[in-house]
Amino acid sequence: MPLKLTVIGTGYLGATHAAAMAELGFEVLGLDIDPRKIELLSAGKVPMYEPGLEDLLARHVAGIAGSTGRLSFTTSWEEIAEFGDVHFVCVNTPQKHGEYACDMSYVDSAFELLAPHLRRPALVVGKSTVPVGSAARLAARLAELAPAGADAEVAWNPEFLREGFAVQDTLHPDRVVVGVASAHAEKLLREVYATPVSEGTPFVVADYPTAELVKTAANAFLATKISFINAMAEVCEAGDGDVVKLAEAIGHDDRIGHKFLRAGIGFGGGCLPKDIRAFMARAGELGADQALTFLREVDSINMRRRGHMVELAREAVGGDSFLGKRIAVLGAAFKPDSDDVRDSPALNVAGQIHLQGGQVTVYDPKGMDNARLLFPTLGYAATALDAVRGADVVLHLTEWREFQELDPTALGEVAATRHIIDGRNALSPAAWRAAGWKFRAMGRPSA
Repeated sequence: MPLKLTVIGTGYLGATHAAAMAELGFEVLGLDIDPRKIELLSAGKVPMYEPGLEDLLARHVAGIAGSTGRLSFTTSWEEIAEFGDVHFVCVNTPQKHGEYACDMSYVDSAFELLAPHLRRPALVVGKSTVPVGSAARLAARLAELAPAGADAEVAWNPEFLREGFAVQDTLHPDRVVVGVASAHAEKLLREVYATPVSEGTPFVVADYPTAELVKTAANAFLATKISFINAMAEVCEAGDGDVVKLAEAIGHDDRIGHKFLRAGIGFGGGCLPKDIRAFMARAGELGADQALTFLREVDSINMRRRGHMVELAREAVGGDSFLGKRIAVLGAAFKPDSDDVRDSPALNVAGQIHLQGGQVTVYDPKGMDNARLLFPTLGYAATALDAVRGADVVLHLTEWREFQELDPTALGEVAATRHIIDGRNALSPAAWRAAGWKFRAMGRPSA
């Protein structure tokens, strides 16, 4: 009999995983405790912007004309326990309020609520990013609570999704990592991922702790690489160097590579910042805090870039105060091809300037609604042109393609002052300067 899969938690990770598993041919039942989210997903709609996800849902959600009907949603724990052979836990693990540590309450709750209904053999697979040691603890708790006892197993299968590429990353992952405690668990997960593995995706089998560490280690490395090039940008500004050329030159070394070497206002989002902080916190709990002290500087460099952009904007409008000055901010999402504004550097900069008296107007192709919820006191415009109208300085803070394709001449006709600061090093200095703009970019010569 083909495996039946469930997905617990239908946020960004869960909704994508559920739709992708249906695309791979499995019958899938998704669960969420929010009835409104279930209602939306059951209609083939998604509560976030992710390219390709809504189309994927529409192909498989039961009840939609022309769909395969392989994907359904519920709020019933009893129903998913009865339905599934493999249960994927995809709930959120946010940062604790006032601490660096990871908040495990959602993961713990998912296991506690599912376990009493597991009356037959089942594999519960964690995909959430958790502190090392969590899987072993949850496995013991599951065996204690589940009527199936030891036949209710745990595995850990970290996710490596990039927002904006989540569908591709799930259907065609660059690796599948599984932390298992039995050959049976490995066999089931090989069956789940048989299609991508047959296409050449590496399948890495590890123990629980190693699988848990893979995601946090990967995120720590990426954050370090981003903060490294941003530290070089600081040095380039002090020494009148060009960080873009520097990155190009060192990127040709195949030990380094070009990816994640674009200097700017730094990283944000719902994963990277909180994951490296949780990694530091867990290392401290294990007595290995000295091993990760460098991540404090990685985090510090990242946050410092936001403050530096505020200072560049202040300098651009006269150097004393933002009072009475109009600032256009192009970008609200933490990255392009996403409407996610969690810990967005763009909105953080906009918010800081607003608090210091600046009249800030924001435009983003997809993140406006979420930005309004988070920062309701900022101004918002319907287009980039409207945002720039009357601006004393323009800040480019999220590297959407739409912004790279803007006409500098047309924007120059509506701006109060032709002054732009590129916080992502994604615009053409020559094109903007040719249109009469004073162009400044982080880590690059001012002329």
